[in-house]
Amino acid sequence: MKRLENILIKVVFFQLAILLISQILIQTASVQPYISKVIRYEGVNKLTISEWLETFKQ
Repeated sequence: MKRLENILIKVVFFQLAILLISQILIQTASVQPYISKVIRYEGVNKLTISEWLETFKQ
């Protein structure tokens, strides 16, 4: 039973680490164009930042 608990604790910590890393990557602005398909659908992938923000405000 003790061995099973140790394995479960390791799995939980591994999942937590993966969750934190993925959340940090999602928040990083330089990675966002590679993981977000919204930019392609909106047609703003070749615009400057101010034009991009203006498009999303509409």
